[in-house]
Amino acid sequence: MHYTPPPRDPKAPPVRINLLSDTQTKPTPAMREAMARAEVGDEQIGDDPSVNLLCERVADLLGKEAAVFMPSGTMCNVAATLVHCRPGDEILAHETAHIIAREGGAHAALGGFQIMPLPGNDGQFSPDTLRKALHPRTRYQPPQVLVSVEQTANIGGGTIWKKKALDEVVSIAKSAGMATHMDGARLLNATVATGISARDMAAGWDSAWIDFSKGLGAPIGGAIAGSRALIDEVWRWKQRLGGSMRQAGICAAACVYALDRHVDRLAEDHANARALARGLSQIPGIEVQEPETNLVFFKPDGAGVPGDKMVAALNKRGVLLAMMDGRIRACTHLDVTAAMIEEMIGHVREIVRAA
Repeated sequence: MHYTPPPRDPKAPPVRINLLSDTQTKPTPAMREAMARAEVGDEQIGDDPSVNLLCERVADLLGKEAAVFMPSGTMCNVAATLVHCRPGDEILAHETAHIIAREGGAHAALGGFQIMPLPGNDGQFSPDTLRKALHPRTRYQPPQVLVSVEQTANIGGGTIWKKKALDEVVSIAKSAGMATHMDGARLLNATVATGISARDMAAGWDSAWIDFSKGLGAPIGGAIAGSRALIDEVWRWKQRLGGSMRQAGICAAACVYALDRHVDRLAEDHANARALARGLSQIPGIEVQEPETNLVFFKPDGAGVPGDKMVAALNKRGVLLAMMDGRIRACTHLDVTAAMIEEMIGHVREIVRAA
């Protein structure tokens, strides 16, 4: 097993349609200009004005007292759990959550935490499931100290947690003396799709973060928000984890640019995802989950083409997608146009026809 990602095969056809992930977005020329003009300083000593501005913006956006800029969303999640929990503590999260399935066991490796996987459809556990998972505090069981949700739920299909369910989860957690954490990797997709503000969506959550390197199209970074005391502790872990940067304003300027210009346009990604799902569903034998945001999960097996074979065939045509949780995931984003969606559907039709 090799952990180092291999470079792309130079003999592979050029990528023409990249639906692998919204992390594949590239900074626009105007965003690059904003980065080049950024005022910078030493972030480690609080002296980078662009970073400070971004943190003020994110704290206000999420309705929290303070925020801190981080190199990645994974570091946001890891630092949050390291602040909320102590070794031997238990976190409750959906069984497909990033912190269980996509972060390399970092929470156990670095914090010694146990994560109880909660079942539920579409990447979400119900408030009743959470309630039933709680146990009395005894010396025989780990202390349950944190509840985490993922908005939107990635492997669930980019599904949106309803505001009512989020509020109920917070109420249950607080009644049990637990803290709450929102993995907001695609939180702004949820706000654009529902019309509910990020501030309202994150209300009651002790920590919440947003990602800039997915649909917002920045090259790097996330920002986590919470109380001043919590963010002060996050800073300690940011330093320990190697996430405390120097002239990070170059990156922060891209994130501020994205907040100003790339949030409302997420609706275009959602429209493209619906168009893709609609086109794929018209191909006999292809099973498609109706998208709520920018993720389209589908299975072509019923059309005579196993998922991995479909992905490989599309790759040969310069179309990138990923297998995830036994299904194909297509992710729309800033660099995917409506014309590309139609072309992608055409390629799938041709592959199925030739099977």
